[in-house]
Amino acid sequence: MTRELKRRDFLKASAAFAATASAGGFGCVEIASAAPIQVPAVDQASVRVLIDGSYNLFLRPGQVKSVKIEPAPRQSDYRRALHNQWGLSLLLESRRAAEQHTVMLDFGYTPEALLNNMDMIGVDPKKIEALIVSHGHFDHYGGLLGLLEKHRAALPAGIKLYAGGEDNFCQRFSGPANQLSEFGVLDRRELAKHNVTTVLAKNPAVIGHAFTTGKIKRTSAERILPNTRVQFAMKDGLGCNASHYAPAELQGKVVPDEHIHEHATCFNVKDRGLVVMSSCGHVGIVNSARQAQEVSGVQKIHALVGGFHLGPAPADYISQVMAEIKALDPDVIIPMHCSGENFIQAVRAQMPDRLLLATTGSRVTFGA
Repeated sequence: MTRELKRRDFLKASAAFAATASAGGFGCVEIASAAPIQVPAVDQASVRVLIDGSYNLFLRPGQVKSVKIEPAPRQSDYRRALHNQWGLSLLLESRRAAEQHTVMLDFGYTPEALLNNMDMIGVDPKKIEALIVSHGHFDHYGGLLGLLEKHRAALPAGIKLYAGGEDNFCQRFSGPANQLSEFGVLDRRELAKHNVTTVLAKNPAVIGHAFTTGKIKRTSAERILPNTRVQFAMKDGLGCNASHYAPAELQGKVVPDEHIHEHATCFNVKDRGLVVMSSCGHVGIVNSARQAQEVSGVQKIHALVGGFHLGPAPADYISQVMAEIKALDPDVIIPMHCSGENFIQAVRAQMPDRLLLATTGSRVTFGA
């Protein structure tokens, strides 16, 4: 495809979405530029786990392949505890010389857990410069509106929420096709009420020192494992306009979820390589890492971090994915959330010197 055709497609999609946004009543929308990004190299990056499914009281400071881990701060009030739940939220901090940035990636399942843990860990909302949502599942955005209701005044006036694309805002359903139950929809009307600008980052975007991959190409043997179903429809500004990226015959239908616009968030750590954070990894952790390599121009994978959605994977599929991960040759693998005990056991058996387990409250640091 020529550059001019790509440009026409981009402009067409932009115009279609702008019209829908206007009709739906939410005006705080931007579309990430299609221009190539310049990925910064950071001296240090850290990931603080605000929410995951477990907490390890006995975690001690440690190190795997130059990657450091430290436990959650000790609490003086024994009656309070960090909350664990099915979901993920990560606080990303980075430093390059004297320049520092803080970004929040995903928001867990409930605002109660997110706000409790932020308070106990000592997260200062005034330092959060941008927000990223990885994909349209409730266990990754459920705490977002509660965060905004409590802390919007402390956040930057022009704060932006980076989403991988339009299908992040589709209605989701769970359960078998003949017995569906609702699984939420991220409401841009509420984001607009809180004066949050949504950036549709189908294209890669630099956010502080981090960068997002944009839409992830599917080049590995990985496939979408059964998860939710999605409806390509919008009503009164709620839902998604799929007219510019999904076939016409799918409009209004409830179909298996392919997570078209799931994206990963990454750092390029000086002298180490890429830290690729795949919050749920429905499109594949290997695909995500390859996309990060392509858009950044950096080939070395330093770390694979986050949810890899391999919990429901059979043994033969795990073996296939492990072979492709070995080919990537990451220095460290840090599985969280939906990665699955089966995957953790496979890493422990095949790449034991590269496995690092982080739980709620812990902090992982890459670089100097």
